[in-house]
Amino acid sequence: MLGRTRGIACTLALGLGFATPASAADSIRMLAPTWVGFAPVLVASDLGYFKEQDLTVDFKFEDDRANVMAAMERGDIEVDMRTVGEHQGRPRTDATPGVIIGTIDLSVGGDGVVVEGAIAQVADLKGKVVAIEPNIPARLLLQMELKKAGLSLDDVQVREIATADTIAVFADPEVAAVGTYEPFLSQAVTAIADRNPRILVSSKEEPDLIIDIITAQEDDLAANPEKYKKFLRGIYRAIDYFKQDPAKFAELAAPHYGLTPAEVTQIIDTSLTYTTYEQAEAYLGTAGKPGTLFAAFDQVMELNVAYGAADAPLDAAKEIDSSVLTGLFDSAKR
Repeated sequence: MLGRTRGIACTLALGLGFATPASAADSIRMLAPTWVGFAPVLVASDLGYFKEQDLTVDFKFEDDRANVMAAMERGDIEVDMRTVGEHQGRPRTDATPGVIIGTIDLSVGGDGVVVEGAIAQVADLKGKVVAIEPNIPARLLLQMELKKAGLSLDDVQVREIATADTIAVFADPEVAAVGTYEPFLSQAVTAIADRNPRILVSSKEEPDLIIDIITAQEDDLAANPEKYKKFLRGIYRAIDYFKQDPAKFAELAAPHYGLTPAEVTQIIDTSLTYTTYEQAEAYLGTAGKPGTLFAAFDQVMELNVAYGAADAPLDAAKEIDSSVLTGLFDSAKR
């Protein structure tokens, strides 16, 4: 899980580089996949939540995990958002920049593996062609299902693809299964009806396994903690806005993804759950009392090492920092 490139339209990526911020203390540059789970950042910007706090957020879509990690290493960005598993994945080591400061959503059906009708059970994939992008969440789900059947990725013919090509790839009769994510997951089931496709496994069966987190460059975080408090306040206020008026939230989010409000609503309703501030607090905990994200981090870490997506285990205590969340709305507008 391990490299998510969920997206369809990078409407905010208007240039190859970021504008130089007027002041590093009041500006955040970030990259994230074009996944609706990250829409609260865009909606917060549309609603002026960052501007109210004198914070500028420069958000660009980037689906290639390697590009994001390189940008963080160079100091071109201060924030990225991915799944816990992606955060852990190779080539990250203890020295790689980026510390988890919050959560934003959970995948509850948005990632999965689609198979042709002839595949009745996961064991039927033995020797078959399975198309999947390296290190996306569906890959972890597939590995887990294969393990239950006494198999591994070595028992299938893995064909590496770009997830955006899911429909075209699955139209190839040689491909028995495709690992993908929404909206391509649903599209693969409906667009190629002659293959009698169905979803073999999805994140709906593995709740709390695929958690999208907010990662900050720790040196900048140490130098400018209030900047990141402003950032998280805007995000969790936008999630509050979604809870209060999901239809309006979808209207604001849709243009950023090249989707209709109805499509955004469908993706949210069937694929993900946004985490509120209170839920994020429970996940990260406090300095003296680690939250539930620590156990989830260790669980996914064990899987990633076992399946070869990471070289060595990382220490959750070094990778998760709850200090920004603590007292986030004390004496601040919510």
